[in-house]
Amino acid sequence: MSVTATRTVHRPQIARLALTELRLFARDRVRLVFGMGLPVVLLVIFGNIPFYTQTRRYLGGYSLFDAYVPILIAYSLAIISLTALPMVLADYRDKGVLRRLQTTPVGAARLVTAQLLAYLAVVAVGVVLILAVARIGYSVILPRQLAGFVMAALLAAGALIGIGLFIAAVSPSAQAAQAIGTVLWFPLMFFAGLFFPIPVMPPFLRHLSHATPLGAAVQALQDAWLGHWPHPLQLVAMAAYLVVFGLAAVKLFRWK
Repeated sequence: MSVTATRTVHRPQIARLALTELRLFARDRVRLVFGMGLPVVLLVIFGNIPFYTQTRRYLGGYSLFDAYVPILIAYSLAIISLTALPMVLADYRDKGVLRRLQTTPVGAARLVTAQLLAYLAVVAVGVVLILAVARIGYSVILPRQLAGFVMAALLAAGALIGIGLFIAAVSPSAQAAQAIGTVLWFPLMFFAGLFFPIPVMPPFLRHLSHATPLGAAVQALQDAWLGHWPHPLQLVAMAAYLVVFGLAAVKLFRWK
C-alpha cells in the first residue's frame, strides 16, 4: 500500500465519525425513547387535555397547547444535549475509546465537531417529528416565519450541544456527566416555561429567562411561530453560548 493510500485510510473524516455516532444512537433504545419518544408522548397528553387546548387572552388568543409545542421542542433538544451526549462521550473516556483515538490524527476539534454534527442531525429529526405530530394530530399551525424558526432551532441546538460537550469535557466520569446534565436540565427547563409559561412569570424571572439558552430559544421559536423574526438579542445569546462553551469544550477536552 502506498503512503498516500495509507494516509487516506487513516485520515480521520469528520463525516465518518458523525455517521458512526448516528448509528450508535439509533441502536440505543433508551436514548431514542427519552430523546424523541417522550416529547411526543407529552405532546399527545397535553393535546388531549381540555385545559391546555382552550384559548387564552394573555397568550394572544392561542392555547397553552400552542405555546407548549415550542417548549416541547426545547425539551427534546435539552434532554438529548444535556443528558445523552455528555454521558456517552464521558463513557467513551471511561472505556478507553478516547485514549485509543488519541493515537490517531483525530484531534479534539474534529471529534467535538463530529459530535456536534451528529447530534444536530438527531435533534433535527426530533423537531420534525414533533411538528408532524402537532400538525397532523392536532391541527397546530406550522411556524409562519420558517426561516426564522430554522435559524432559532439551529442556534438553540448548537448552544445546548455546546454546553453538553463542555460537560462531557470536564466531567470525571459518565455518571458525573449524566448527573450534571440532569441537574442543569431542571432550571433550564423552568426558564423555558415548561412548568409555568414565560408570559405569566414575574418580570424579573421573564428577563432572566431571556438570558438563558432555553429561555432565549423558546422565545425565538415562539416569535417565529407567530410570524415574527426572532429578536436579535435572543439569537445573539444562543450564538454566544455555542461559541463560548464549544471553544471551552475543545480547550478543556481530556482524552483520559
